[in-house]
Amino acid sequence: MSYDDIGVRCTMMRGGTSRGLYFEAADLPADPAERDDLLLRLMGTPDPRQIDGLGGSTSLTSKVAVVSRSASPDADVDYLFLQLGVDTATVNDRQNCGNILAGVGPFAVERGLVPAGLHETSVRIRMVNSDSVAVATFPTPGGRPEYRGDVAIAGVPGTAAPIILAFTDTAGSATGRLLPTANVRDSIDGIDVTCVDNGMPLVVALAESFGLTGQETHEQLAADAALLERIDAIRIKAGALMGLGDVSQSSVPKTALVAAARDGGQVCTRSFIPVQPHTSIGVLAAVSVVTGMLLPGAVGHELTAGWPADRAQVDVEHPTGHLLVDVTVDAGVSPPRVVRSGVVRTARKLFEGTAFPRA
Repeated sequence: MSYDDIGVRCTMMRGGTSRGLYFEAADLPADPAERDDLLLRLMGTPDPRQIDGLGGSTSLTSKVAVVSRSASPDADVDYLFLQLGVDTATVNDRQNCGNILAGVGPFAVERGLVPAGLHETSVRIRMVNSDSVAVATFPTPGGRPEYRGDVAIAGVPGTAAPIILAFTDTAGSATGRLLPTANVRDSIDGIDVTCVDNGMPLVVALAESFGLTGQETHEQLAADAALLERIDAIRIKAGALMGLGDVSQSSVPKTALVAAARDGGQVCTRSFIPVQPHTSIGVLAAVSVVTGMLLPGAVGHELTAGWPADRAQVDVEHPTGHLLVDVTVDAGVSPPRVVRSGVVRTARKLFEGTAFPRA
């Protein structure tokens, strides 16, 4: 089938601090190579401006969700996340995206894949990338998703309705283990790191290990080519230790630098996706950062000394604000076990219609 003339049904949504194209799997080619080619042409990749497509010239706006009814008894829908390149023609399925995940539940209801409740709806979502399940709960007054609300999230103007995401079985999402190297702490190129995977394979290091305060702006980090090269070199070596093979062309693992909080939160973060600095921090990256820090002996564990012992919510600072995550870890067993993890996000439908690919 040629989509050049007839186009393909598409919904664009903001999910958390990302923006993406949402499709039903049945509307896309079944062959992955044909599907990826179509998506690249729809997005306008490869082109740093993506001028001839629907991308927004950043990795945060070059994302795709492919959704379908699930055959699994534990899920209502399947969600495949695809990260598209901007100036390079790449399509990566080796990671989850918790931000785009925020829009999957409402999208599934909008498309009739899941029936809506009269007041609120919970959708069980199998994240195909990691074969794990998340539950999204959101308001559906009168049986329709409500996007208007009073919840603000950093990095997004205005407010919207809350979407509560509860994650299950995310430990070892891409590597098979919460601690992929089997160590709570490793040393790479003289830098102590903790490699952790609770929904997102991540390399955690102290900002001070790189001569940073952790308060650097996105622009300052992006302009430091030597720093970015050094971080990527460590990331590539960590990827091999984590069992991910050669990750030089892969978007995972990602890297997060941590420092003491300075803005009323509990930890300050600067993350990289995977080389360029993030303007905020990904949902699952934040979950993995906090998960790692809660383990005795891990990099950054000393920063948790003042955290309240009676609550699991952790306020994560990032360059454009705060992200509240909920993580409980049982560190008293070997290997450590994630008891629960979750986050509150928002989403909004931007448009629905027919998208036409570049010829």
